[in-house]
Amino acid sequence: MSNQTGFKIFSPEKRLANVINIFVITTLFYFFGASLRLIDELSLFWPLNAVLAAVFVRNPFLNRPIYYFICYSAMIVYDAFTTHWGWQSAIINLSNMIFIILAAGLLLRYTRVQDENNWALNAFNLFYFCLIASLLSSLLGSVGSFGPSSDYRKFLPLFADWFSEQFSTGVLLMPFLLMAKWPQWDKLPAFHVSKIYPLLGVIISIIASVLIGGAGSLAFPLPALIWCAIRYPVPVTALITLLTGGIEIVLVANTIVMIHENPPRVLNEMFSARLGIATMAICPLIVSVSVDAINRLIKQTSLRADFDFLTGVHSRSGLYEALKVKAPLKHQPNQKLCVMLLDIDYFKRINDNYGHECGDVVLAAFAAQLKKTVGEDGLVARLGGEEFVVACSTCTEEQGYAIAEKIRQSIELTAFRYQQQSLFITVSIGLAATTPDKETLLDAFNSLLAQADKYLYLSKRNGRNQTCTSHITQEDMAASI
Repeated sequence: MSNQTGFKIFSPEKRLANVINIFVITTLFYFFGASLRLIDELSLFWPLNAVLAAVFVRNPFLNRPIYYFICYSAMIVYDAFTTHWGWQSAIINLSNMIFIILAAGLLLRYTRVQDENNWALNAFNLFYFCLIASLLSSLLGSVGSFGPSSDYRKFLPLFADWFSEQFSTGVLLMPFLLMAKWPQWDKLPAFHVSKIYPLLGVIISIIASVLIGGAGSLAFPLPALIWCAIRYPVPVTALITLLTGGIEIVLVANTIVMIHENPPRVLNEMFSARLGIATMAICPLIVSVSVDAINRLIKQTSLRADFDFLTGVHSRSGLYEALKVKAPLKHQPNQKLCVMLLDIDYFKRINDNYGHECGDVVLAAFAAQLKKTVGEDGLVARLGGEEFVVACSTCTEEQGYAIAEKIRQSIELTAFRYQQQSLFITVSIGLAATTPDKETLLDAFNSLLAQADKYLYLSKRNGRNQTCTSHITQEDMAASI
């Protein structure tokens, strides 16, 4: 796994480091799981399989026999020093490998077939994959746990406990492991006390399950978890769901949450509790994934509406939205609002001589050069075809004219490349400016756009490759040129 700061635990080029890291991770989580032994040789939680499956999924280059063999070897070595299982260790640890290989293989195969960028978020498939991997690995593990003199009447309860532990741990742990990433602290939204209400709801519901008890109390956190799914990002929801499910399993295992009137707890109750918690945990994840998908769709739709697909600058509607909020222009009272209408000279000749593909390349490069020249001083939008508009705030109209001339000269001196050819173009500009009084920036912009269109016509009629405006004299124009 890696974070966004450049540090990587695994790398395709560092094979020896990969071997060492896999061996260390396997040993560490094997020790952690073995420390939670609850029933005979089984553990309350066994996170090793889910952790390693997530490691192999997030680092596909590790899916080679040598790395799986290192995992298996680390398990055998640990057992050799800590248990007296003998030949049983080979079978039991092979069952662990079945879960790891199946869960990782199914997830990786699914991503290749479906070609999804957010494959880790598909909670339904993760649920089914953990179910398949848990069934097969638990079957082999239960068989391996029996010696020649074992009472085979205990096989079904042992299999049930083994399966429920593998399945519940996988469903709870893997979504978080697959989606976890280091937070970008500089991009975190501002804190507001209302944001902790869903988390408080989860805590209160867990306390209520302890006080009331009964099998139904395990579902008490579900509404609060769905609330979290709506309010929090998917990785945060996955973490809260993991912690909630883990706490509930511990509470049931220690009879703090009573789901049976006659303790001590029997194996079937733990089986039922684990499956119920795992099934409940998938619900907020599905809601969270759905909300995330809707938000992504809304964002994409907004981007398509607000930005021109070909050039990446604002569309007309996007420019209007930006003018409504004022912030992008940083407009201050008594400042001038300058609107520049730009039209590429003789653009039709480019399409006629070189084709529309060349025209699209020139438009995209022109927009990029325009954004580079304007920088943070204004907003750039494409109105349609080869016509663009720039809106900026200046102290005087002369400053606006200077920006327009800077744009014009920059375009004139730029060589636009297409298929090893250098194309040179020019642009005509019409400039209008005013000091918005009681009217909004949007109203002032609409008024100035009509004026700028008239001055653009004058620029073209007077020979193109020039800036025309009302309050700039011919001497000023000549000086700036």
